[in-house]
Amino acid sequence: MLISKGVFTLKSHSTTTAALIPVPPHLTPFCVEQNYDKYSPIDHAVWRYVLRQNSAFLAEKGYGSYEDGMRVTGMSTESVPNIEQMNLQLSKMGWGAVAIDGFIPPVAFFDFQAHRLLPIAGDIRTLDHIAYTPAPDIIHESAGHAPMLHDPGYAEFLQFFGEIGAKALASKEDHDLYEAIRLLSIVKEDPRATALQVEEAEENLKRAEAAVIESSEAGDISKLYWWTVEYGLIGSVSDPKIYGAGLLSSMGESRALYRPHVQKVAFDLHTCSTKDYNITEPQPQLYVCENFDQLTEAVKEFAKTMAYQVGGTVSLKKALRSDNLATAVYSSGLQVSGTFTHLEYDAQGEAVYLKTTGPTMLAVANQMLSGHDLEYHGEGFGSPIGLIKGHDTPLEDFSDTQLDAAGLQVGNVTDLTFVSGVTVSGEVTYILREAGKIVLIGFDNCTVTHGDHVLFQAEWGTFDMAVGAVITSVYAGAADRAAWASSTFTKSALNTQRHEVTADEQKLYDLYQSIRNLREANSDDSGVQDLTARTVAVLDEAFPNDWLLRVEILELLAPKGLAPDLQAHIEQWLNELAATDEGLQELIENGINLAR
Repeated sequence: MLISKGVFTLKSHSTTTAALIPVPPHLTPFCVEQNYDKYSPIDHAVWRYVLRQNSAFLAEKGYGSYEDGMRVTGMSTESVPNIEQMNLQLSKMGWGAVAIDGFIPPVAFFDFQAHRLLPIAGDIRTLDHIAYTPAPDIIHESAGHAPMLHDPGYAEFLQFFGEIGAKALASKEDHDLYEAIRLLSIVKEDPRATALQVEEAEENLKRAEAAVIESSEAGDISKLYWWTVEYGLIGSVSDPKIYGAGLLSSMGESRALYRPHVQKVAFDLHTCSTKDYNITEPQPQLYVCENFDQLTEAVKEFAKTMAYQVGGTVSLKKALRSDNLATAVYSSGLQVSGTFTHLEYDAQGEAVYLKTTGPTMLAVANQMLSGHDLEYHGEGFGSPIGLIKGHDTPLEDFSDTQLDAAGLQVGNVTDLTFVSGVTVSGEVTYILREAGKIVLIGFDNCTVTHGDHVLFQAEWGTFDMAVGAVITSVYAGAADRAAWASSTFTKSALNTQRHEVTADEQKLYDLYQSIRNLREANSDDSGVQDLTARTVAVLDEAFPNDWLLRVEILELLAPKGLAPDLQAHIEQWLNELAATDEGLQELIENGINLAR
């Protein structure tokens, strides 16, 4: 499915500014060029209409000074923002901005924010979806999120949310749901998509949603993010102000939220982390927090339930269910990063051996251990968990004397039995300490068993045994994400593409551009009247259903009382259009009111 966007030549904007906050290597695959010149005159008009409408409304209903937030983050109401210029402005607040292609995996999105980088979808909604779009677009990402970074409390909250969100473990069903959401967002924003294609994408999303029968960390934290960062209100239930990006960037929902049918409810952590949402429809209820400190404390409470803080068997099971890259941390500090595919359990149901399949990396303190990279552990990794039988001291804390007593000397052939019943038999080839802890012990000619299960055979090569009495933490992604680089998160194979504009589309774009030039040139009254009259004549003949350019023309004429007959003609035409489509009525009325 394709996104329909043309290639246009407008006033050039510099894109040579280097990122002041560097993008981590593992996130660069999600970054794209904004290609500022791709935006059509209609794109700029859509931005201008939404931002002029929103700025007037949010001056009263938005939290803080929305206008100041726009200004300090490098945006104006007149044209689509240049992300490189935003990056430069945001750097003054310790943040940055990067262009991305639509929906990216939630863990990657959070990771950008954890690094104080605002990921901004470069595409802009079509005129047909000017009031609301289910797809991420530059209006939502820049005009929604960026102005709030002007508030230090919000900026701290967003970064902290990103830090824990980047560690949240998802299920395989969550990943399938993400792909279904991405597909629907692309289809719905494609003017060439047929009704059948939209219906099929919606049905695909319903199937993906139905397949999620068990909640996950990533699913729950995404819900919390939706009801706070995206659709949150702040203040009191009786007089809430808007801070959520989805509301700040949606004319339809920001106004609708003050109507009686939208419930305003006091923020509650449990509710907001379990309440489902629908990206394709306006929200029936919204949650009001007291302040950003309340939200930060709530996120800290949520983090206490996550695998990265809980550890143990329950967390390893989450990694197993995710079927994606995750990291398990032993109590020695050793970090095992890979796709976990098997766990061995004792009689009490506790995990006593873990196994990954495919490329795996070992690290300590988020730094890959030399010689234990993706190539060396290309087929996977396995190792026991627990105490050595007959020893109360964890193996990672053994002294040299204790190692000798256990037969763990380089060159010795030994049988090492764990309390769990796992047995490791082989010749010790090395003992590796990091930060005062034993983290790895190597064995040649080694066999590892647990009861009747053979977990490692001698012919497989060296057995690099992880050392650690317990698993203290489990989280999504790799420990050393720079060393793992582009494989840290799986990028969707579904990409948006653009097509060359048709002759009729170009004709309409030229009309929009002429009015834009007229407005920016501050032309004299006679010039304004002459060009607008000729433009309206072409619109009436060739583009009878275009309402936005007529509103822009009215904006030029009404303030000075120019061409009253032409104004009356435009308004009559607009009112007739509004009468044919209920969805246009409010848009046109708001446009006429703002023009006046």
